[in-house]
Amino acid sequence: MRINLNIPDEVAQCPTFSRSDWLREMAISLFEQERVTLGIASQIAGIHLMEFQRIIGSRGVCAHYDAEEFVNDIENLRSRGWL
Repeated sequence: MRINLNIPDEVAQCPTFSRSDWLREMAISLFEQERVTLGIASQIAGIHLMEFQRIIGSRGVCAHYDAEEFVNDIENLRSRGWL
């Protein structure tokens, strides 16, 4: 997937906003819009999944985690002997 953004020069050249900042913000936005999964968003941002979850949690972003996913996670943990 390729995404093209039109960003005003004064914003794009802001010295306090790095490439990693841009990637993180795009990843959060795409995740909020449910265009990518949590895992893909963390990859776009270039950070570990747990760190990405911490960031979206601190911003009050819904993790899109429903009861069915919870049940699947519990079953997966049980099958590995972790519960």
